[in-house]
Amino acid sequence: MFAVLASLVIGLFVAMLFLNVYFRVKVLRSYKALVQNEVQFNARHVFNTEKMNEEVLPKYPHMKEEIETFARHLRYSIKMATVLLALITLFGGILMQYGRT
Repeated sequence: MFAVLASLVIGLFVAMLFLNVYFRVKVLRSYKALVQNEVQFNARHVFNTEKMNEEVLPKYPHMKEEIETFARHLRYSIKMATVLLALITLFGGILMQYGRT
């Protein structure tokens, strides 16, 4: 049982690392395009699509796809990292309890 839990924690850690690298590349690619076109917005715009649609997209209609892609990838990577971190913590706690008995 210990070996299965340990492999699960290691697998989840590798998955988190892979997702982090994958989405970091995606986010940086979109970010580079936004910086080159001097698109500016705050973090609140990334997490609030209503504000993004009202305040940012009208200023940069030609960059709409890149802005939306950047925000979507950033939100998704944060969600996935949160879920994987919670799973790693949960299975790590189980491993610690299993090791004590």
